[in-house]
Amino acid sequence: MDERLEEVKKERGVSLDTELSAEDLKKLVKEFKSLTKKYLKVEFPENPWDQLMGGIGAVFASWNGKRAIEYRKIERIPDDWGTAVNVQAMVYGNMGEDSCTGVAFTRNPGNGDHYFYGEYLVNAQGEDVVAGIRTPSPINNESKNDHSKDLITLEKFMPSQFKELDEIQQRLEKHYKDMQDIEFTIEKGKLFMLQCRVGKRNGIAAVKMAAEMYQEKLIDADTAVMRVGPNQLIELLLPMIDPEEEKKNKPIAKGLPAGPGGAVGKVVFSSEEAVELGLNGEKVILVREETSPEDVDGMHKAQAILTTKGGMTSHAALVARGWGKCCIVGCNDIEIFEKEKYFLTKEGKKIHDGEWLTMNGTTGMAYEGVLELSNTDLNKNTSYKTLMTLVDKAKKLGVRTNADTPKDAEQAAYFGAEGIGLFRTEHMFYGEGSEKPLFLLRKMIMSTTVKERKSALNELFKFVKKDIKATLEVMDGKPVTIRLLDPPLHEFVPHDKEKLQELSKELGVRMSVLNRRILALHENNPMLGHRGVRLGVSYPEITEMQVRAIFEAASELIKEGKKAFPEIMIPVVMGRHELRHQKEIVDRVYAEVCEKMKIKSIPYLYGTMIETPRAALKGDSMATVADFFSFGTNDLTQMCFGFSRDDIGGFLPKYLDLKLLPEDPFVSIDQSGVGELIRIGVEKGRGIKPKLKVGICGEHGGDPESVKFCHQLGLNYVSCSPFRVPIARLAAAQAAIEEK
Repeated sequence: MDERLEEVKKERGVSLDTELSAEDLKKLVKEFKSLTKKYLKVEFPENPWDQLMGGIGAVFASWNGKRAIEYRKIERIPDDWGTAVNVQAMVYGNMGEDSCTGVAFTRNPGNGDHYFYGEYLVNAQGEDVVAGIRTPSPINNESKNDHSKDLITLEKFMPSQFKELDEIQQRLEKHYKDMQDIEFTIEKGKLFMLQCRVGKRNGIAAVKMAAEMYQEKLIDADTAVMRVGPNQLIELLLPMIDPEEEKKNKPIAKGLPAGPGGAVGKVVFSSEEAVELGLNGEKVILVREETSPEDVDGMHKAQAILTTKGGMTSHAALVARGWGKCCIVGCNDIEIFEKEKYFLTKEGKKIHDGEWLTMNGTTGMAYEGVLELSNTDLNKNTSYKTLMTLVDKAKKLGVRTNADTPKDAEQAAYFGAEGIGLFRTEHMFYGEGSEKPLFLLRKMIMSTTVKERKSALNELFKFVKKDIKATLEVMDGKPVTIRLLDPPLHEFVPHDKEKLQELSKELGVRMSVLNRRILALHENNPMLGHRGVRLGVSYPEITEMQVRAIFEAASELIKEGKKAFPEIMIPVVMGRHELRHQKEIVDRVYAEVCEKMKIKSIPYLYGTMIETPRAALKGDSMATVADFFSFGTNDLTQMCFGFSRDDIGGFLPKYLDLKLLPEDPFVSIDQSGVGELIRIGVEKGRGIKPKLKVGICGEHGGDPESVKFCHQLGLNYVSCSPFRVPIARLAAAQAAIEEK
């Protein structure tokens, strides 16, 4: 019908509906009735009551429309809520030049500025204002933009009606104590208020309004904190695609929104190319089927990452979030032809190497070409500072960060992290500056005797200590939970011939011998195999080297007059016996370092990462040895469900569509299953040791619903990637307020 209307206007040489003649409209009505009969198989109802009931039915039916379903998924709105219909008397803004209709807000919903903001159209109905067919006029000077700057304002056109409208909007905001979205009509000079509701706003506007309304004493501190959605803070922390620019462009692909924010760059298909171009100052987007640890340097140099495989906790997703980097994973809308250096969209569009791409990691949308990005500097955002001061006063749950480098730690401290809940020692072997330590690690892995292994570890020691010391120093006495080496050793083994030959030469063994050693490391299911604490049991010298590096780094800082508080965390533990085995090593090394450094004591805690269901169920016995528990919710979810977190992309969307799962369990904690294991672990642990420190360090630590769940369980802290720290802080505050 819309298409036919446009055709008729084109035939008549007019641009507006109002420019069509009565005869034109009569002909269109006949055509519309004919189309109704053709497609709906019924005559258009002439009875007004039937028309009303048809309209009501259409509104109810819209609840199950594709767009509505998608919106509910995003906003986590339950399907069984349903919708409602208001029926009210009709007023007409199209009765001539003394009539108009408009939409207005008590404050600017785009930036939060405190002024009456809105648009109107003379001789028009409400739909005309929002449809974009005619350029609406501003209601006042503050509402003018580039398109409407020369149009007459309502304030000038109908001064008395504008004055009445302005007085009403002030009363409405004062009454509801929030920004209002208002719809109004002026019929033959008389003002009618059609609708008033809480107005939608972006993250920037939400923060500003909350802070300013609190300062205006319109709302109290708790209300201000509750007024901002945790995920809205993302818009303040990362570059975003300009909303108006995005509206004008159609996405070419959609995947899972793994790393929020916007990014623009040239498409590349290898990490090597990403590094090369990145070092030359070029902006690139790394497009891969999936990423691995060997891609880290390229990922770091890229503006964003796009993968066709993987879920929300895949390698690409985890790394991207840790860096605050835009990322889309599991994007099966595209097919990569790596050799030919292009990818193909479902519509048949080829995007070649070097062509520009824009990504929205918040929605999972990818666009061809360059779309404008917008940035926000938190240091200059006084509203954000005001809000987060209120947040920190309200929350009880601590918020730490997952950080792998001193730079990560600095970033997290800037965002308000109270410590590091997960420092992964293995990440020093990836990315920039890792070549030498990685070679030494590989040398250690390929060693066949304790002597060879210790020799390699002694060489590696100084690199590990340096990295740990720098991170402890950045945190300035805040707790730093250091996870000992966790991944299976095969992950660090080189694959290219050059590096293998170099390793063969260094070890003094033939390539055939080296290849046999590599083959011996192969496991059918490495994530359930020789990793975590099992490495420390098999090779106690690995634990010893890491622990010595931790204690020496801390003692050096203390002797320099600085603060350090490491927490040594043993991963993938299944029982207290493993913990005791490793604790004996820790106690021995602690005494040796104190003696060597001539220091009386080093403050530290000894604990475990609970990632297996058995460890959670044995929380009471584990607490006899551990000072703290940190639930590794990524692996705990994986083991509880029997899902591989890297391979769920093939079936998870179907599960979510069919409501077999309410949501991705790797995004938000499965409270009835995984959450129950956490609850049991906490209760059993604190039954033995009431002041046992407990936290989580999986990516769930940055999910608002998971944060609230952790607050309810009485955890001490959550830990998440640096860029999600403010989100977790706000969610923790809201959880505390909701409990009052």
